[in-house]
Amino acid sequence: MKASSGVLMAVMVLAVCQFVQCADRPEAVVSLFDGNSLDGWEHFLVEPELKKEDVWSVKDGLLICKGKPMGYLATKREYTNFRLIVEWRWPAGTKPTNSGVLMRITGEPKALPKCVEAQLKHGNAGDIYGFHGFRVKGAPERSKHAEGERIGKLSGVKKIRDLEKKPGEWNEYVITLVDGDLTLMINGEKANAAYNCDVVSGKIGLQSEGGEIHFRRILLMPLGK
Repeated sequence: MKASSGVLMAVMVLAVCQFVQCADRPEAVVSLFDGNSLDGWEHFLVEPELKKEDVWSVKDGLLICKGKPMGYLATKREYTNFRLIVEWRWPAGTKPTNSGVLMRITGEPKALPKCVEAQLKHGNAGDIYGFHGFRVKGAPERSKHAEGERIGKLSGVKKIRDLEKKPGEWNEYVITLVDGDLTLMINGEKANAAYNCDVVSGKIGLQSEGGEIHFRRILLMPLGK
């Protein structure tokens, strides 16, 4: 007998609560993706005539992004401090490309908005970037700075090591962003950290940038104010 979607969601939430040590506060965990629809999400694309559904779709409980054209799916709500769990994979048999988890998105919507990114680009998952002057600091030996029309003034911190699984296998990001401190865990190990990040309330986004990528569990627990 198949379990109902409500039972499956309850099991998922309980597991995450145990992980983030909030078993006594399961109501604190927010499921940003219900496995059935794109409810709660808005979008931006560099080709504005296209609809959200032209790039993002839901199939078999997965959120599927075609990767073209460039843009992002964003939550309608804004968040400042939180722990975020995102599971992703590059489809087996395809060339993995580029995407990212965008946080504290503010300002004018554009291909790369002002925000901090937890990189998903294959081979670079775990990198941290701040676009258009978004402040990010990290270990000097892994830090970089650049400037360009699309990225604005960029500050970045390269990952500590490669923790990504091969295409076709699921990866898990656990992202903790509290005030100016950002920590990234990939598949249970520390991938990167940054500090002195801009503290603003903003949306959370998933990038379309390159090729097809799949997402499934997207869970958030607000932390503090």
